[in-house]
Amino acid sequence: MSEIKLAAAARTEFGKGAARRLRRAHQVPAVLYGHGTEPLHVALPGHETMLALKHSNALYSIELDGTSTLAIVKDVQRDVVRQVIEHVDLLIVKKGEKVSVDVQVHIVGESAPGTIHVVETQNLFLEAEATNLPQSVEVSIEGLADGAVITAGDVVLPEGATLMGDPEVTVVTISTPQASAADVAADEAASDLAATQSAASAAAAEKA
Repeated sequence: MSEIKLAAAARTEFGKGAARRLRRAHQVPAVLYGHGTEPLHVALPGHETMLALKHSNALYSIELDGTSTLAIVKDVQRDVVRQVIEHVDLLIVKKGEKVSVDVQVHIVGESAPGTIHVVETQNLFLEAEATNLPQSVEVSIEGLADGAVITAGDVVLPEGATLMGDPEVTVVTISTPQASAADVAADEAASDLAATQSAASAAAAEKA
């Protein structure tokens, strides 16, 4: 995806009080760091930042004092109750360099009739170009039968991406659901009840 531009303002006040004042003004405290530079403390527009963070592994262009800096999000701190964004850590990147990121697994297709799939690994740890990070990786389960297993090494990665984790880690398993003893007993009870009701109805019809 293209760069997401965010207009930033330099921060001169620090501490919890200053951070609260920023958030009341609908801004988000953030820090830019990387490539041997001194950490740069900035304030980002609250609403635009909230919308931008909905895109995983997005590339940001941070506009500050007429200068644009490319960055990716490394960490987002949120209030655990209200889920308000409290702070954002941004890593400065350059075109052509590679970085390591977690990428979400997205399942496509349907396994064989009567089977279900279980996602054992939600994210894969990949290395990719900082300016072309994948937002997700697609894992097809189309037609897979009971007992099939897809490992990280089996996943077809986006062009330019390299798997950094263990290739033997299980990503998805396919299985056939097994009825529990309680389910079997419930089915048998329902069948017995239906048979009893049917017999009762037949007897009543004969007497009529």
